[in-house]
Amino acid sequence: MIVGLIVACEVAFWVLLAGGLTLRYVLRMPRLGLALLLCEPLLEILLLAVTAVDLKNGAEPDWKHGLAAVYIGFTVGLGHATVKWADARFAHRFADGPPPPRPPRYGTARAVHEWRVAGRWTLAAVVALALLQAAAWYVGGDGDTSSLRSWQQRMLWVIGINLVIATSYTLFPKREKTSPAREHVAPDRRP
Repeated sequence: MIVGLIVACEVAFWVLLAGGLTLRYVLRMPRLGLALLLCEPLLEILLLAVTAVDLKNGAEPDWKHGLAAVYIGFTVGLGHATVKWADARFAHRFADGPPPPRPPRYGTARAVHEWRVAGRWTLAAVVALALLQAAAWYVGGDGDTSSLRSWQQRMLWVIGINLVIATSYTLFPKREKTSPAREHVAPDRRP
């Protein structure tokens, strides 16, 4: 049941996103579109409540409960950025908005961008870690929480990988390639 609900929440997320943006830009109903977009957090509340009730009714915590916590964490950490990304593309395509900005490609600006991305993924993983820990405490010492602990280890890996990526762009910034014509300096022809 939990896995089906996670799939339903994911599908509903994209349906609400597409519906809200369609109302906002195609049908020119921005308030109704915003109202539809604001319904998205209700999906996570529903998933959290159903997962808690399932555990309260004596279900043994397993990978499905861990996946629910991870899904909620990732929606909290990455959901806003996803909505913002889709909004910029819809505005450009259907409302003559400016082209969506591209991430910087070089230097410090790229490193700052990578740290922002790492921050979002870290927030997602930390929320998931907190929910997983709350589930483990909720079950107590009587239940087997090894599946929840394995999800926690995966979230620590997510944090570590994102920090390594962001650090690599800071320590080894990608530099813009200059054309050979720019590198060649004309010799001084003074007598």
